Amino acid sequence: MTLAGRHILVTGAARGLGEVVARHLADAGARLTLADILEEEGRAVADSIAAGFHPVDLRDPDSIRSLAASIDEPLHGLFNNAAIATGIGGIPFDEVDIDTWDRVMEVNVRGTWLMTRAVTPSLRQCGSGRIVNVASDTALWGAPNLMSYVASKGAVMSMTRALARELGPDGIGVTAIAPGILTTESTEYVPKERHALYGQGRAVPGEQSPEDVAGTVAFLLSEDALTLTGQVLPVNRGFVFT
Repeated sequence: MTLAGRHILVTGAARGLGEVVARHLADAGARLTLADILEEEGRAVADSIAAGFHPVDLRDPDSIRSLAASIDEPLHGLFNNAAIATGIGGIPFDEVDIDTWDRVMEVNVRGTWLMTRAVTPSLRQCGSGRIVNVASDTALWGAPNLMSYVASKGAVMSMTRALARELGPDGIGVTAIAPGILTTESTEYVPKERHALYGQGRAVPGEQSPEDVAGTVAFLLSEDALTLTGQVLPVNRGFVFT
């Protein structure tokens, strides 16, 4: 897989899945712009792979507009990875507080929409734009005690399909990945029992690392992936089939 000549924006690139995917895309020849609310960590990743960096807060529309305005050459791809996942699980649906619900929706749903809206004019310029959203297989199997996150990722799946219809005439492909629980900083709070449930339930047993997902993302951001537009791919080692 080569992404030589393709300029790709990766959000949530300071650590975890975003960092791993950014490094994989750089190895595949892509020119990268990285973004994250964690400015110091994000700049360190960007410097290590000769990428550009811009801080962004997905709760702030002005911050998103500033990021889009800072990109001075057409984009070929957007990896919509930034989201809230830490510290919001393990709570029954009727005990989720409204502030947590609103914060998760504000970042994971509204932020994904606003980021897509902000960079779509740039994606249209290149004629072969690709958007890859990050959903979750929790929204496919209905993970309990994780209501705000599950609902937000279900919304991302629905947005992916609607965006595929709207942007298809412009030659822009829109897909989503739905990983299982990954071994990253954002899942360290998850009980070992839940990790074990996933590991034992996968068709390919064991833990899933961000590296398992990076190659799929790279393909979906390539020119060859247009025929998959609108699809949600459960990249979870066979924990959920669709």
